[in-house]
Amino acid sequence: MKVAVIGASGYVGAELISLLCAHDKISLEYLLVSENSSSADMTFSQLHPRYLGVCDLPLVCFSQDWFDANINSLDAVFFATPHEFSADWAQAFVEKGVKVFDLSGGFRLKDSADYPTFYGFEHKNLSALAQAKYGLAEWQQDDIANTHLVAVPGCYPTASLLSLKPITSNNYHIENSLIVVNGISGVSGAGRKASLATSFYEVSLTPYNILQHRHQPEISQEANAQVIFNPHLAPYKRGLMATVTLQIKAGVTTKQIDEAFINAYQDKPLVRLTGAWPKIDHVANTPFADVHWQVDEEKQVVVVSCAIDNLLKGAASQAVQCANISLGLPSEYRLINNAALENNS
Repeated sequence: MKVAVIGASGYVGAELISLLCAHDKISLEYLLVSENSSSADMTFSQLHPRYLGVCDLPLVCFSQDWFDANINSLDAVFFATPHEFSADWAQAFVEKGVKVFDLSGGFRLKDSADYPTFYGFEHKNLSALAQAKYGLAEWQQDDIANTHLVAVPGCYPTASLLSLKPITSNNYHIENSLIVVNGISGVSGAGRKASLATSFYEVSLTPYNILQHRHQPEISQEANAQVIFNPHLAPYKRGLMATVTLQIKAGVTTKQIDEAFINAYQDKPLVRLTGAWPKIDHVANTPFADVHWQVDEEKQVVVVSCAIDNLLKGAASQAVQCANISLGLPSEYRLINNAALENNS
């Protein structure tokens, strides 16, 4: 599979490029940045020196001329771009037979009316939006394999949905009951551009965008249940924790909840049922999701926590999982061994 990455200069783009360079079934052909990017005309390894000798491709400005000259040499493209960019350009790639893996939020929400409220732009590419499929790798393999446009989930929704779906897909929760998701993420989730609000030494643990975060409708849509989402920013680099509290129907037992999680993930090696409350340190720099839960049958409550690396399982490595599924490979292909090496380094 010959691929390009658009948005190669950011944190997610860098993680994605590292994974693609280590993949023996994918050939990374082009790295692209916006026309006004300060990184243009640099090599990737000049921008990210840790990859010197690993990836020395040039960072080229994306344009209509570049598209016209190179589109026929590609099998797939990864968008690690602003949401509006992928919303505008994805259909052009699809029409040329190029599969799109979109790591932005340009196609995650199915209802175009939600985009002005949660993303600040009007989605004009309704045909592409209609054919896009959500790409939660452990749950939507068939959709991922059979579409030309994959909406790679957001970081908070990934952890939240891995926690929720074993319960909601079995209808063990009380419909229309209150589901609360509390999320905590490190400062890398805010992106690479400098901002005082996300500067490491300025950040204290704080909630933000309460009752209006763009990931709330995404979680509700894919869980098929309304949630209240409370995100928090914390003063560390990378990693994310989502803790979900929900009510279960009378008579649903601890054994049924246990079996729901085991059945969902026993053949999904990137989701680890840890048997203890997860820690962000255990998943940072890995593609794993660590999940644990506890049931109170008397109060009819389940609490589930999921820890992931926001840049990997919450973005780049999940995009590679989607690419693997599209290639007919196990979703974890070329990810687990790399994670072991990273942890041992």
